[in-house]
Amino acid sequence: MRVVIAPDSFKESLSAPEVAAAVRRGLVAVWPDADYDEVPLADGGEGTVDALVAALGGELVTRRVTGPLGDPVDAAYGRVDGGRTAVVEVAAASGLHLVAEARRDPGRATSRGTGELVAHALDHGAERLVLGLGGSATNDGGAGLLVGLGARVLDADGRDLPPGGAALSSATRLDLDGLHPALRAGQVRVEVACDVDNPLLGPSGATAVFGPQKGVAAGEVAALDAALAQWGDVLAAATGRDERHTPGAGAAGGIGTAALAALDARLRVGFELVADAVGLAGRLGGADLAVTGEGRVDAQTGRGKAPAGVVAAAAAAGVPVVVLGGSLGPGADEVVDAGAVAVLPTVPGPAALPELLAGAAAEVERTARQVAALWEAGRRSATT
Repeated sequence: MRVVIAPDSFKESLSAPEVAAAVRRGLVAVWPDADYDEVPLADGGEGTVDALVAALGGELVTRRVTGPLGDPVDAAYGRVDGGRTAVVEVAAASGLHLVAEARRDPGRATSRGTGELVAHALDHGAERLVLGLGGSATNDGGAGLLVGLGARVLDADGRDLPPGGAALSSATRLDLDGLHPALRAGQVRVEVACDVDNPLLGPSGATAVFGPQKGVAAGEVAALDAALAQWGDVLAAATGRDERHTPGAGAAGGIGTAALAALDARLRVGFELVADAVGLAGRLGGADLAVTGEGRVDAQTGRGKAPAGVVAAAAAAGVPVVVLGGSLGPGADEVVDAGAVAVLPTVPGPAALPELLAGAAAEVERTARQVAALWEAGRRSATT
């Protein structure tokens, strides 16, 4: 029996490696002699660094950098391939989880800390950058990212703008002369892992779609969107590339736009980038079963999330797959329609959220044990 365990994280409770370990413990209780291959996954957002470092045998590097509201935060990025590849999540230094709900203010929040993490990786020899978008507290169009990499965003009087998306309404020039030399010399291949296709501006753009969940009030959307439009003009003038309408440009508060225009980045579907990096297709070959999952399985799962990608890859390899979800929402059965054998919740019943989060690993293990027991019962029945 060979089993590939390829889950995403269960947000706010378990990382992808922790989910994989819990699944394995449950399966081992029934199949102690099986061959297990743990392949933690992510879709480009939170958990991408953990997934790639765990799968590729890299290391975490922690730095103190600028947090979303200017306070210092300790943030980690991953080094793999002997340090030649750096994996950086926007959420690590510029994430929404770093800001208390009462303090959330995308008009002031900056992505500068993400740029500082990238700069440290480049200073230490990274030749390839994988930048995971998602989970940001920011709406600054990646201006802070570029400032963290040595650029300057200036007003009409040549003064540096204060951080945050609101100040971009006064942006008139982007000075890239101080951009990190490795980027100026074109020595770095930048890949951006993204699981959304939103442009920078308008009703489906960064501010209108993602701003409210970051603290943007309804009456502030138009002003912040206009500030991003001004930033788009400045960015296009400085780089010769207008990426405002490119699908994915609005990801992470518009960081996608800056990465495309100023860093010559290549946007990739987050799951596909991670799956390619860990060799998921090859590892599924010859497996008897695959187990995947995420914190909530619902209609969004089929729109670029990791479990849907595993279901598709497993189907191509002729491997049956079971999907586990911390909870199931409307549309969860779509993963069965797409080819999964079953989708199962790991939560046993109603409970307070802190209790559910604290017991998540045990419940994942219990559910995985049930999967193996049912699978074994079915196998025995089929051979009698």
